[in-house]
Amino acid sequence: MNILHIDSSPRRESHSRQLSEAIVERLLEVAPGASITRRDLGADPLPQTEAQYAAALASPATLAAPPMGSLDLSEVLIREVEAADAIVIGTPMHNLTIPSVLKAWIDQILRVGRTMKSTPAGKVGMLLDRPVFIGVASGGFFTGERANQPDFLTPYLSLALSSIGLRTQQFLPLQGTAFLDRSQAISEGQNARRSRPDRHERVSSPLPVALQFCRAPISRVAMPLCFREPRQEHFEGAPQAFGARIRTLRPRPDH
Repeated sequence: MNILHIDSSPRRESHSRQLSEAIVERLLEVAPGASITRRDLGADPLPQTEAQYAAALASPATLAAPPMGSLDLSEVLIREVEAADAIVIGTPMHNLTIPSVLKAWIDQILRVGRTMKSTPAGKVGMLLDRPVFIGVASGGFFTGERANQPDFLTPYLSLALSSIGLRTQQFLPLQGTAFLDRSQAISEGQNARRSRPDRHERVSSPLPVALQFCRAPISRVAMPLCFREPRQEHFEGAPQAFGARIRTLRPRPDH
């Protein structure tokens, strides 16, 4: 099993990073020998759309004969997705939506003729489905009874992923982080990793409860997709290029 782990916060100790790490740890309980491809968009951001890439996407004719090298980065990022059996995304909510670094990644993997095709009925994904777990951290509240701001992140990211074929999605919102004491949040978060909740529904509570969520069973719809037969679209060389890192985790004694 290969997990593509993406973070998009510029802060090393961010809540979204803690949340995505907890999701990965939960997946490793199911598949302790899994390999992880790490794409840290916060620490190593991708370039915004460049002129050559925009020129390549301008029309079917330019896509058929793109400028040399214009699609190289896009191809590497798409192959990372194709090589993954599960994808984990950690993202903060910036001004009601995703950070620009995550948008830059999306702009590279949504490519007509490669990951999606246009039809009279709309865009149709060309990639095989696989589960995507999205940990969202927000300083305020955007869902539930305490919501006091709109949520453009969830519908946008859900539609973007679905448009290339990634329809099995699980959002884990972590809200109200602006009201958490940092030292208390880290301490309680570490304690939460050792406990199990009674429920595993959509979470909209502070950090400790969100981390407890990750100790609960992962979606019964999502997990079977992680263990399908290897796909023809896997490409072993792609993840090492353009800043991605691979590490293989061995089974741990307590699992």
